[in-house]
Amino acid sequence: MAVVVVGSLITDIISYVERLPQPGETIRGKSLFIGCGGKGANQCVAAAKLGAECTMIGKLGPVNDPLSRIHIEALTKNGVQRRLFHSSQDQTGSAIIMVDKDAANAMTSVLGANADLKPDEIDSVAESIQGADVLVAALGIPLKSTIVALKKGRKHGSWYLKIIFNAAPAASNLPSEVYQLSSVFCVNESEAEMLTGEKVDSIESADRSAQILQERGCKVVLITLGSRGAYLKDEANNGILIAAPPVKAVDTTGAGDSFIGALAYYMAYYPKLPLQTMVERSCQVAAFSVQKPGTQISFPTKEELPEELFL
Repeated sequence: MAVVVVGSLITDIISYVERLPQPGETIRGKSLFIGCGGKGANQCVAAAKLGAECTMIGKLGPVNDPLSRIHIEALTKNGVQRRLFHSSQDQTGSAIIMVDKDAANAMTSVLGANADLKPDEIDSVAESIQGADVLVAALGIPLKSTIVALKKGRKHGSWYLKIIFNAAPAASNLPSEVYQLSSVFCVNESEAEMLTGEKVDSIESADRSAQILQERGCKVVLITLGSRGAYLKDEANNGILIAAPPVKAVDTTGAGDSFIGALAYYMAYYPKLPLQTMVERSCQVAAFSVQKPGTQISFPTKEELPEELFL
């Protein structure tokens, strides 16, 4: 299996509004959308829609939970293999999201069953992880389970398996092994600041933040910068700002997941491409996704994208 994702599955409840409300304020929404999300599921579907063979490892609520069925149907529709566990007590995770007219968003996430994904459950699907070309992992599940997944990816003693670690949702402290086990360590500006104490508001500050992360053991650091693109610091300590194409954003929810899913796809299927080119193409894929509302439904298929992204 080319891409394996270990992470969260969240039901997105999205309301579109003219502007985000102030504390204590009630405003009228324009429309409501309910769909599948979660960083893990989003990244997996993003890669699958580009044509990658993908497996999703995660945890949902009870088998008879309607929200569990929605996720299973969505993964199946997008051709994703499933190694899913079900909680007997916790509901499927959910997120309440508001998106304003300028595509800015605010959200509250309830992890639900994601918080119950146990290390021994990850251990039971180790063969799926070790059979991948690329492993994607993030922080929407218990950190102990994430670390087990990273270690399983390295257990066979080879660095052939590429690991993309997305340190999101934001966390202030991570154990050293998380940095050291990652092939590519990816964060956005706020996550980078939380981890390093360096406010990322310029190329210089992005480079300083990336340098701190490399000193902790990261090989390659990627800091996503929203509409500005991404800052790449490679193993040779070279840093470069990779610009995103200018577009009119409708909904930026899930843009970072679209980027990571695309990067996983390129690392698995175009391994001889320079990493900078992979990141450039991933920025273009993510830019396409923000021009449509929703999360997984906004992610482009290979047929919707320019042919030159697949040469």
